[in-house]
Amino acid sequence: MDKQLHIISFDIPYPADYGGVIDVFYAIKNLSKAGIEIILHCFQYGKRTQQDELKKYCKEVYYYDRLTGIRGLDASLPYIISSRRSNELLSNLQKNNAPILFEGLHTTYYVNHPVLADRTKLLRSHNIESEYYAALAGNANNSFKKLYYSFEAGRLQRYEHLLTGFDQVLSISESDFAQHKIMYPSMHHSLIPAFHAHDEISSLEGRGKYCLYHGNLSVEENKRSVEYLIQRIFFRLDIKLIIAGKNPDAALLAQAGEHIEIIANPDEVQLNHLIQHAHINVLPSFQQSGLKLKLLNALFLGRHCVVNHLSESSLKQTVHLAQQDDLFMQKIQDLMSLEFISEDIEKRKNALLPFDNAKNAARIVEALGDQKR
Repeated sequence: MDKQLHIISFDIPYPADYGGVIDVFYAIKNLSKAGIEIILHCFQYGKRTQQDELKKYCKEVYYYDRLTGIRGLDASLPYIISSRRSNELLSNLQKNNAPILFEGLHTTYYVNHPVLADRTKLLRSHNIESEYYAALAGNANNSFKKLYYSFEAGRLQRYEHLLTGFDQVLSISESDFAQHKIMYPSMHHSLIPAFHAHDEISSLEGRGKYCLYHGNLSVEENKRSVEYLIQRIFFRLDIKLIIAGKNPDAALLAQAGEHIEIIANPDEVQLNHLIQHAHINVLPSFQQSGLKLKLLNALFLGRHCVVNHLSESSLKQTVHLAQQDDLFMQKIQDLMSLEFISEDIEKRKNALLPFDNAKNAARIVEALGDQKR
């Protein structure tokens, strides 16, 4: 019989259309290919619905309503954790003794429950969540959101340092891996990079005619990145910038102009085409936690990449790093006249070896160890 594994996902991981669920979906897909029999538990909220696609890779799929609003509050726990509790989930986890993979800190409400005391438990950490929420607070323009994010960041910091009960922590980025080893010295640790949609590099040689920023345009961090590009970089450049992503608001749409094009809600085929044919993917970020999935997309599909922050030293040879406005602008100007050539693609092939989905799925299988029957 194949090895079994419970996976608890903070959201329904299909369609794989934003950072966190991209990692979860392709982890599921590649673990299934590796012979793992997956029992998937998803928290459902917002507009995401139950998905038959998940049945292709999972033996069973369970859905639980997330307790949003007042129902999800707890006096002592961060909201992202207390709102993801379900007696039905706890009952379903007890149907066998298979290991449990908690996808994100969000899903850890039951990690220390006595009925799970003897189970093998792994945490797949996507961020240092307290730092992520502190950065959200810094980026928020709305005073209520700023207060909520700050409050949640404080609770998350306390929660993170009290967290116990895991056999192993699987970190997604080099910087998080280093911090997790300090935060949880008694646990085992592995660096297993993000799962993604790509089996090979599909970058095109030659030149494109525009720069591209892509991301979920309703997220505060990405809004700040777009404002930075429009107001501090491209307003001084005679170079076309395309901004593509989910749910841009009216204020952003109003900034479209002669050299600024905004494409709302492109489908996967259209977005991949935009990434592949851009001359430069410009990807500034003002939150330094975790690995940005949009950067991986750009490296597997696109030509030149300019960033202002990089969490993975192994990718240093594949991007152009510019942390000051003038340098960021100068990099773009210099690269617009520089062809993307076969040697650039070879550099990427070597640098992206750690992001091999099949090999990383095999490492998770190894981390599971012997199942307790």
